[in-house]
Amino acid sequence: MSNAIELKDATVVRGDRTVLQSLSLELKAGEHACILGPNGSGKSTIVKLISGELSPLYREPAAIRLFGEERWDLFSLRSRLGIVSDSLQASQTSEESVLDTIISGFFGSLGIPMRTEVPPEMAAKAAETAEALGIQSLLNRRASSLSSGQMRRVLVARALVHQPEMLLLDEPYNSLDIGARHSFGECIRSLAAQGHAIVLVTHELSEISPEIERVILVKDGAVFADGKKAQILNSGLISRLFGIPLTIKCEGGQYRAIAN
Repeated sequence: MSNAIELKDATVVRGDRTVLQSLSLELKAGEHACILGPNGSGKSTIVKLISGELSPLYREPAAIRLFGEERWDLFSLRSRLGIVSDSLQASQTSEESVLDTIISGFFGSLGIPMRTEVPPEMAAKAAETAEALGIQSLLNRRASSLSSGQMRRVLVARALVHQPEMLLLDEPYNSLDIGARHSFGECIRSLAAQGHAIVLVTHELSEISPEIERVILVKDGAVFADGKKAQILNSGLISRLFGIPLTIKCEGGQYRAIAN
């Protein structure tokens, strides 16, 4: 299985703070993985590196390769990598329709670019993707009128509309209530079962679905541990990761952490 994402000794400095320190990790095409760590550990910086929002300090060979390439254009990248995040949802403040929001995924933009004529096949694909996610009834509504849970599904449709090779979910459960979390979790499990590669970025063990086989622990801007889920999600490692005594329980393939 080839690597979709490769970070090799990637260092990111913001202001006078080193956010990532010589971080290395590989994500293979088609695998389901979780990047887990406390707030401030560098998880979101990793996402921004992968999405092209940030660049690592220059080094040779390149510190980041995506889908086997050291150089890529953002449009090409967005056609291979779908991203859903809480920050992306917060940026969706326009009065555009849900259909237009989904179509904007083809352009990698917030909304459809001005003076752009949308081909019928794009609109048809957006409607088809919405139907697959069970949100076809929302297509004519304003995106700003949706609940957080509904909008999160819309953003998944936006990310999937160009059939990317990998779906990167950055803290996707933030701001969702219990019902919306359950519904969204079922949606992600269904996508994983259909063969979509899922990379979940989170600080919460309960969000790690049974389909995810690999867990990468990140702490203080570096990889703390990496391996199969059953080996990594143990009381000792997770207590050290979060800096407090924790007991890890697993029931029906779902993990949770209990403070001692």
